Amino acid sequence: MYENEYIPQLTFKKKILLIFFGLILFILSIFISLSSLSFNFNETGWQSVSNLETQNIFGQYGSYVSGFLLKEFGILTPMFLSLILMLYGFKYLRYQVISNFWFKLILMIGLLLISGILSQSIHEILNMFLSQEHELLNHEGFSTKIYKSILLIANQELHLGGNYSFILVNLLITLLFILSFIYIASTKIKELLFLKKITEPFYLPLVWIYQLLSNLLIRELYFQNNNDEYFPQTKMSFFSFLKSFIYFNFSRNKKIKPKTPININKSDKLKSEKLNIKKTINNQRTLPLTSQNGFILPSTDLLVDQKISNENPDDNILNSNAKLLEGVLKDYSIEGSIETVQYGPVVTRYDLKPAPGLRSQRVISLSDDIARSMLAESVRVAMVPGKNVIGVELPNKKRQIVALRHLLEDEKFQDSNYKLPLCLGKDIAGKPVIADLSTMPHLLIAGTTGSGKSVGVNSMIISLLYKHTPETCRFIMIDPKMLELSVYDGIPHLLTPVVTDPKKAITALKWAVREMENRYSLMSKLAVRNIENYNERLLLARKKGEILNQTIQVGFDSETGQPIFEEKEIDLTPLPFIVILIDEVADLMLVAGKEIEAAVQRLAQMARAAGIHVVMATQRPSVDVITGTIKANFPTRISFQVTSKIDSRTILGEQGAEQLLGKGDMLFMAGGGKVIRVHGPFLDDTEVEKVTSFLTSQSVPDYDETVTEEYSNDTFENGFDSNNTKDELYDEAVKLVIREQKASTSFIQRYFRIGYNRAATIIEKMEENNIISKPGRAGKRDIISEK
Repeated sequence: MYENEYIPQLTFKKKILLIFFGLILFILSIFISLSSLSFNFNETGWQSVSNLETQNIFGQYGSYVSGFLLKEFGILTPMFLSLILMLYGFKYLRYQVISNFWFKLILMIGLLLISGILSQSIHEILNMFLSQEHELLNHEGFSTKIYKSILLIANQELHLGGNYSFILVNLLITLLFILSFIYIASTKIKELLFLKKITEPFYLPLVWIYQLLSNLLIRELYFQNNNDEYFPQTKMSFFSFLKSFIYFNFSRNKKIKPKTPININKSDKLKSEKLNIKKTINNQRTLPLTSQNGFILPSTDLLVDQKISNENPDDNILNSNAKLLEGVLKDYSIEGSIETVQYGPVVTRYDLKPAPGLRSQRVISLSDDIARSMLAESVRVAMVPGKNVIGVELPNKKRQIVALRHLLEDEKFQDSNYKLPLCLGKDIAGKPVIADLSTMPHLLIAGTTGSGKSVGVNSMIISLLYKHTPETCRFIMIDPKMLELSVYDGIPHLLTPVVTDPKKAITALKWAVREMENRYSLMSKLAVRNIENYNERLLLARKKGEILNQTIQVGFDSETGQPIFEEKEIDLTPLPFIVILIDEVADLMLVAGKEIEAAVQRLAQMARAAGIHVVMATQRPSVDVITGTIKANFPTRISFQVTSKIDSRTILGEQGAEQLLGKGDMLFMAGGGKVIRVHGPFLDDTEVEKVTSFLTSQSVPDYDETVTEEYSNDTFENGFDSNNTKDELYDEAVKLVIREQKASTSFIQRYFRIGYNRAATIIEKMEENNIISKPGRAGKRDIISEK
């Protein structure tokens, strides 16, 4: 990462201005370096007059500038000054601005002085070995006077010998110069150590400028009929941007200090583990990474910076609530003591250490009675993993908002190695909860209306959009309700427009199954086990210039009947992750339950290594929607507030989700069965629109039309006659009959949950195609075809 910040809403004017500043610095660098190389001490210049004709490349101006730098500061100064200006020029060409600008400017001025002193130090050392002084080394400028003064002070004040003081001063000057230059040049020093990193900045700016102009042209042609209100970020005056540019260049980063923990009276033997609500947050804007095609990730400045309340809960209130809770529990013959109090942004957890022999289920069953006695909206009682306590969670009187921006700026998200990070929210202790979808590997979400399920899904999508470009992650969004995911229509990450037709949704899921099988075929050719290793193998092949081939069968020999194989070159383009989002799976199950269940089951069982992951959400977590097959293949689940204990048991396998507070309050169950309470972030619709507008303004989506196209299966392509009356379930029904060795109208009707007439038509077509026999005397049919 470079030490820089990001200018929000990067419009055409902003990009041009950054390119302008970068080119100015680059030109100055070339001017200083070439004028210094062509400098002549005998021609007219700084503090010298001569009758000779100026031979400097840049004429009299170059002679004066190079003369000033060489005579006053020495030979090293123009060399390092031109290098630093070139490095910062490339930073602006990469749409990056300089952090800590004023401090680095002062340090750069000091570096010029130090380089001049170092030049004089080199001059003194070379004089010991050279018989005649060179004119470049024989200067009596400002830095020379400072150098001689330092030597004089070292001799007189430190009482060191001439040689010792000379060596000490030169070592200190050299060390100071190296440290100053490394700080100013930042991570660019690392690039200077590798030849590949040196050559890269020279051609990338030209590529970026070309892609910038081409993207703007494509965007203008694509959106020329659209209203300008979809792109409000382009309406900014030059002076407004200049003000923004100066602010982001010169403003220093500030940190918010964390609060101090609550102190509860120790005589009451209560230990408070109060949450640091305002955990130290680095407000430095996140640099949007740039991919090879110039795609820029969005900045957190597009999201609202929610203010965190500074109000601390009073110690006496927490203390009295703990005592009151102990009294309520004693009224129900529950003996125990409150060990710790965990204050969070939404709820406070009181950890009860039960008396020996007390069953946990007795306390858990009293949640409604505890809520009534404590005058609380809802109370959740659950075991605390890893502790010999029972957690009683009481809602806070004033709820705090968890902002998605704070989670995206948190170091746990920024520095994580998660491949598909999802910002779920904060736990009871106020710590960010970031989960990796690639290790889940699929996610099942349930929640009733108003529980915050839609906002939670949007937060997960935005989390992925802040981490991945269209090159590394693509989406298939299925939204039967046509409302929740329509805002993402048009972003370049989509493989296909948001699918709202249930029939096309089934087709898209079947395409995902075929894509999974195709990826496994490619990975088997390279003998790798997952998509990460596959992409690494392709990267290695691209670096080496290696051509990878695979052997495929193209047909059969007409004479011998032997299969014919050909060598085909493998495409070295890396495979992106594919995330399939199904907003309301219940609507799809009503249309084609068996087909949806079969496709989802196959993806859930096998798609992890292929880089395909499924996120399903539903408002109705009943057993006919979340079947046993789906539950078995979705070990990671999230439940927002539901209406009953039965729904909670359906999604999580235990009660508790019915006692949540709504508005983002959720229970997150990881693969191991551990359930934690998480408070989801708030994300406004306007924030989502800003992010999607930023993404759509960069490029046009590259859709794959085959995702929603019907795929013809050659195995039973003659299922119905050619008058386009073939039933879409016919092929599946034939496979079922051959596999189960059973053929009847009622069997087809029950399995596919279709009407009698449709099932009878399928059976009749099987009989016409000689797959099954005519019914015998008892009505039984025999299976004729085994293919």
